[in-house]
Amino acid sequence: MTARGGSGPATERTVRPARALLVDLTFYGVCALYALSQAFASEFYGFRVWGAFALVGYGLAAVHTGWLLAQSRTRPPRPGARWIPLAVVAGLCMVVPLVVLVIRRLTGVDWLITPGSWAAQPEVWVIERSAALLLSQGTPYVDVFSLGRPPEVNDYTPYGPVMTVFGLPRALFGGTPVGDALTDARLFFALGAALCVFATLRLLGSPRLPVRGVQLALAFPLTTLTFAVAGPDLAILGPMVLAVALAARDRPVAAAVVIGLVGNAKLLALLAAPVLAFLVAARLGRKGLGAHLLTLLGTSILLNVPVWLVDPAAFTEHVIRFPAGLGAVSSPAASPLPGHLIASTGTAGTAIAFALLACAAVAIAFWLFRRPPVTGSDTLLRTAIGLGAFALLTPATRFGYLVYPVVLIGAMLCFRRGGESPARATSS
Repeated sequence: MTARGGSGPATERTVRPARALLVDLTFYGVCALYALSQAFASEFYGFRVWGAFALVGYGLAAVHTGWLLAQSRTRPPRPGARWIPLAVVAGLCMVVPLVVLVIRRLTGVDWLITPGSWAAQPEVWVIERSAALLLSQGTPYVDVFSLGRPPEVNDYTPYGPVMTVFGLPRALFGGTPVGDALTDARLFFALGAALCVFATLRLLGSPRLPVRGVQLALAFPLTTLTFAVAGPDLAILGPMVLAVALAARDRPVAAAVVIGLVGNAKLLALLAAPVLAFLVAARLGRKGLGAHLLTLLGTSILLNVPVWLVDPAAFTEHVIRFPAGLGAVSSPAASPLPGHLIASTGTAGTAIAFALLACAAVAIAFWLFRRPPVTGSDTLLRTAIGLGAFALLTPATRFGYLVYPVVLIGAMLCFRRGGESPARATSS
């Protein structure tokens, strides 16, 4: 009677995998549609190359998932079957297009004002140039007012001094086809992110990762696209997650060093610093928070002051004025997101967009004071919401910045599998 009614344990074991596979199929199908749009409609050469390979990768992942879904009507999928599409995505949507674009870049298309020929996005060349400048002039920043011509967008390096590290291999060992291929900054962005993921998993006790979390963190189209054509955002996300893991394991000084390094590579990462500070305070109290904040401050001073002293005006123009929209050249950052659309209506629209952003910041601050995070997953959730609000509401932002909240939500799901430890009893 139970079997015919469809409510017994056997039916439950069949229905639950089927639901998960249906979500997987939808995920890969939507990803394939995005890849299709980039393959045929993007103005950027690298995006089109990625789209062509990613369309095949996500398509094969969807086909395999559909086959598993059809089989699940009679028996549940084998353990590990849902990981096969993820392996396909990693190969065809990340590794293969990256290798193709690195080789294509050897033809020499950097610095041309022709997005249809770029085998790497401008941030890659700019960061590599900043490393060469650091070695030759002691600062990674060009004096845009002494170029003998009006400055252009690509004259700017809107990153902190730490980002220069990823361009040093090319500055030191590039100059030949083999050397240039092996020192492409994207390879070191990927390596840095991978090392941080490995360290994070070790801190979490090497948990068995949930497929859904890995899909969001690894297989999301903005992640795979960024991996192939650019990469610095992944090199920022990896240390951000590592800093959260360190703080959640009650290592406030190490967490401060990591968030200090990544925040002084890209200022956007410093938005995670207040949330991290609340986590440290909730777990370790004032003493732990004091050590954390002093280390963060000391790290930032140590990293920035030497470069600032070489050319204070250039440092300010590149790192502060340009990202804030106050530089000699306006930032081209724009996207079809609410903040930009509202601001594009005029002065009043810009004021409304900033007011909405301020309201979001106040709401998140109230949430942090009212219920401070006590675990790594708590911290990642709040950071994801904060960065998501920033990406959606800031007038000058990029669609690609949505990779931050999505990857952090994926990491949050992985942290929940890591046996998170409760906060110690502290006096606040």
